Amino acid sequence: MTDNNKNYYVTTPIYYVNDKPHLGHAYTTIACDVLARFKRLDGYNVKFLTGTDEHGLKVHQAAAKAGVDPQSFTDKVSQNFRDLVGVMNFSNDDFIRTTEDRHKKAAQALWTKLVEKGDIYLDKYSGWYAVRDEAYYGEDELQDVDGKKIAPSGAECEWVEEESYFFKLSEWQDRLLEFYEANPDFIMPDARRNEVVSFVKGGLRDLSISRTNFDWGVPVPGDEKHVMYVWIDALTNYITAIGYPDVDAADFRAYWPADLHMVGKDILRFHAVYWPVFLMAADLAPPKRVFAHGWWTIEGQKMSKSLGNVIAPQDLVDRYGLDQSRYFVLREVPFGNDGNFSHENAVNRINSDLANGLGNLSQRTLSMIYKNCDEQFPQPNEFTEDDKMVLDMAQDQMISKVRTELDKQRFHKAIEEIMLVANEANAYIDRQAPWTLKKEDPERMKTVLYVLAECIRCLGIIMQPLTPSCAAKMLDQVKVAEGERSFAYLSAEHALKAGTKIEKPEGIFPRIVEEEEKAQAAG
Repeated sequence: MTDNNKNYYVTTPIYYVNDKPHLGHAYTTIACDVLARFKRLDGYNVKFLTGTDEHGLKVHQAAAKAGVDPQSFTDKVSQNFRDLVGVMNFSNDDFIRTTEDRHKKAAQALWTKLVEKGDIYLDKYSGWYAVRDEAYYGEDELQDVDGKKIAPSGAECEWVEEESYFFKLSEWQDRLLEFYEANPDFIMPDARRNEVVSFVKGGLRDLSISRTNFDWGVPVPGDEKHVMYVWIDALTNYITAIGYPDVDAADFRAYWPADLHMVGKDILRFHAVYWPVFLMAADLAPPKRVFAHGWWTIEGQKMSKSLGNVIAPQDLVDRYGLDQSRYFVLREVPFGNDGNFSHENAVNRINSDLANGLGNLSQRTLSMIYKNCDEQFPQPNEFTEDDKMVLDMAQDQMISKVRTELDKQRFHKAIEEIMLVANEANAYIDRQAPWTLKKEDPERMKTVLYVLAECIRCLGIIMQPLTPSCAAKMLDQVKVAEGERSFAYLSAEHALKAGTKIEKPEGIFPRIVEEEEKAQAAG
């Protein structure tokens, strides 16, 4: 049963529609999806938002290059990101587009509020602008490369001069630093927090928040020759989706401030500096946390179209399987660090953890029960200390440890805790050797097999956020009812019932066999 006081709001960044989805987009959303599924199973009312950012000069130029109007262009590319939801089995509750009327209304309402508060003024802007980043940079942040000005992101900058509305960001430096001090977990991981604090301590300049050299954006209220700078427009999506400007809307009251904005490290500044200030200036609470994860390289090289090494999410699914891909990207690299995607590592990790670890545990246990216990869970006898130790790890310790790690977005650590239980169950089966007990002590064999089946039930329940389809198959095989798969059932009182009939088990996590192995087996 969900508790109305247990609400959880998690968001991906809204993805920019000038290109197709790739591994980086999938990575962020997989992480958010795992958290959303975990919290739902843990009794929370969850709001999980993703979507597309569709305004700005970059989109305007991409549409012109494609020979279509911007709305038609964004309709098509946004659909690619919506299709990703099905490809990767995401469980988002909403998909927002910044071209929607509800969003324009919210963005204009926020702008109007900031004007009323005296934080916006009209002036002239001149400075360095990176179209690719939709960001302005100070001279001190740029490098001269072959006569071009290059931003820290690697984007080329151009000199821009135009009339612009400005936000009085410079007046917020001390208040922002006080906010960081009072909320040490607002920016994570710690290394990113230190970068942002250092940036703010270096001094904040007023921020140009409108443009007049193109018209593809949300019009500025009362001055429609200006459109909103993409970052004040785009960031507003997080409150649009819960009913802003109606701050009395049920969703707004339930879910704001957001529990977590998940972003890539390249857009941390916008989320950790500009966004909390816009909100505080509008008398709204900032989000509780912004987590900036790292970037993926592919076989040691930066992902780029020119190198032809961009991995599309569908490629992952086709090559490794959907749940296996979800598992690998969160298991392989400490979340927050940069990571390298290699085919060899993916195969090794999927085979060792899923096929040989969880899959093998499930297959051999259930096969023995099916063959030796009349196709039903056996009645256990008194548990030994070894039995109790394994059961306690699975039924009690695992969930609290995984919860602790996921609440800090340490996905790799959470998965380690799960695999610790799977590995212990595999060690237990080897220690107890039920195949030997079958001849020497059949009653003891039944207890051992019951303990292992109960471990599989617990592992199936806790693997649901990571590998939803495969975990469902695990739970089907141990006959766990649909209504008994939440974390509330991870305890001894909900253990498997002896005498429950099972079907002949089938493999859940097939081993990935490389072409060379197939050839050797055939030869």
